[in-house]
Amino acid sequence: MAEKLELTHTGRVWKFGDQINTDLIMPAWSFRLTEVERNKAAFGAIRPGWADLVKPGDIIIGGQNFGLGSGRPIGSVLRGCGIVGLAAESINGLALRNCVNFSLPGIDCPGISAAFEEGDIARIDYISGTVENVTRGKTLKGKPLEKLLAEIVLAGGVIPMLVREGYIESEPTEAGSE
Repeated sequence: MAEKLELTHTGRVWKFGDQINTDLIMPAWSFRLTEVERNKAAFGAIRPGWADLVKPGDIIIGGQNFGLGSGRPIGSVLRGCGIVGLAAESINGLALRNCVNFSLPGIDCPGISAAFEEGDIARIDYISGTVENVTRGKTLKGKPLEKLLAEIVLAGGVIPMLVREGYIESEPTEAGSE
């Protein structure tokens, strides 16, 4: 019998529009900062101080093509800010994989922008694709997260999954250190 996956998050919504690129999420100048400082820079160009307002368990609702651009570690930054999930009209494929690699689930859900206002409470079942606006009593059907991607999220990200499966060591080793 196949294992039943469960992956549901409920949290306060932060709403972003269309074409939010990775430069806006994680600016280039933040690469050389510490992890904490880098996380505080998230969305600074369009929402100064946003990272100070986010609480653990919050969710991002985005517009079309959320996360377009380069392969910056936006999943790490968003998780570091406290975000536990993402749903958007559409999520850029590279951005989705990056988020999943850091145990941050995301799904595409047409109509989601009109269904939520910032501050609403969202409940998202990433396995079924069901998105509920708890505040307004609206329910939408999005595209479920692929099974393998859900397994990576549930494992805590790609590195913990690879360690658990025996593909990589949990601690780096030096060549010839045996």
